[in-house]
Amino acid sequence: MKKERDEPWIDVGILGADRVRFRLDGAFVLEAQRVQKKGITYNGEFEASVSGREVVIGKDGAMVLESDEVLLFPANDQAARFAIRDVVIGAGFHWEQREEQLFQGALKLTVIEGRVQVINRISVESYLESVISSEMRADSHPELLRAHSIISRSWLMAQVEKQFRIEREKLAYEMIHGSADEYICWYDREDHRGFHVCADDHCQRYQGITRANHSEVVSAVRDTTGEVLQYDGRICDARFSKCCGGVTELFENCWEPVPHPYLQRVEDLPSGSGRVFPDLKQEAHASRFIRESPDAFCNTMDEQLLRRVLNDYDLISRDFFRWKVRYSQEELSALIREKSGIDFGLILDLVPVERGESSRLVKLKIIGSSRTVAVGKELEIRRWLSRSHLYSSAFIVERTAVREGIPGGFILYGAGWGHGVGLCQIGAAIMASRGYTSREILVHYFRGATIEKSYE
Repeated sequence: MKKERDEPWIDVGILGADRVRFRLDGAFVLEAQRVQKKGITYNGEFEASVSGREVVIGKDGAMVLESDEVLLFPANDQAARFAIRDVVIGAGFHWEQREEQLFQGALKLTVIEGRVQVINRISVESYLESVISSEMRADSHPELLRAHSIISRSWLMAQVEKQFRIEREKLAYEMIHGSADEYICWYDREDHRGFHVCADDHCQRYQGITRANHSEVVSAVRDTTGEVLQYDGRICDARFSKCCGGVTELFENCWEPVPHPYLQRVEDLPSGSGRVFPDLKQEAHASRFIRESPDAFCNTMDEQLLRRVLNDYDLISRDFFRWKVRYSQEELSALIREKSGIDFGLILDLVPVERGESSRLVKLKIIGSSRTVAVGKELEIRRWLSRSHLYSSAFIVERTAVREGIPGGFILYGAGWGHGVGLCQIGAAIMASRGYTSREILVHYFRGATIEKSYE
């Protein structure tokens, strides 16, 4: 990514597969022919596969191109688009599905780990127009859209800067720490090779121009062009999740153990409300907090507002502020064995070891009749205890039908949706609906950060 004050361009990883079907709507040219404005143009339906270390592109059963990397630019930026079939969205989550997606910008095809990797080279501002529309409905409140434009831009540029620093300084970066009785893992975007960010929830939802077609989103992005959150002269790693559950979480409790002063505990309440939640790292306080339904910006059942914020596949989930999951002994023991690869035998108990500021579990001890292992951090806990993902790791456990120390089942009572760090999307939506400006929303969730212009 360029460091000049011009708008940067980035590479977004869309899809990795053995075979990729795509369509070029309008004329595309190879990178070498882009400046010359002459040569062969490509359009229509194609299929890409791998032969050795090269990408093979075919059309109507005949080979068209073969290279270790193919980079196709639209001959006319305004008229040409490309479509990718069978793109997975919500990978591994309960809303996972496949769809055809349409993109603007350049199409890059290369080989990564023996598969065709589809990459979209796109300007940052065009990328953001899609992200804001993909993360929530494009007809959300304008102040929410502006706030989200700034944090999404901040997050993106912070990640690219971090990737550049890791590569330049050849930093060791480990996300898994394991032993016989403990497995600690976190998931960030440093494991991407060949592109800056991916297109799914692992980074930020990016679905090309499939949903980026609303004038309010375009206005929000353009009104905030180049604006980012900064703290102490550096761009903020501005995280966000669907619903904090009442209190936001610390960065270091979900990812690498590096504190960020602007990502601190925030009670999702109006300033001056007089309400202060207790220390949720303590089990008694966490249990009470999760079982209750306290006042908070994100505690809402306003159907009309939620329909303006959440995309259709997110509306499947309505109980995001407080939720409940039941498992039989057979279900849970089989599930944990499948997801962890460890045979615990019968599950005897799930014991909190460490909680964060929002009551989210940072480390959980799984006690089985054959094995006991502590697991963390929050996303790995959610992975082990669900077919897709639990809404969050802020939960308490109730054992049921216990006989001779062996539970017949378990009930998990939980709070919030997502990691809970940074901006709470549902909370921010409520704030916008109550008249808060985008800057007031950002000041609420990112304490001590300022809004600065990084490029024109």
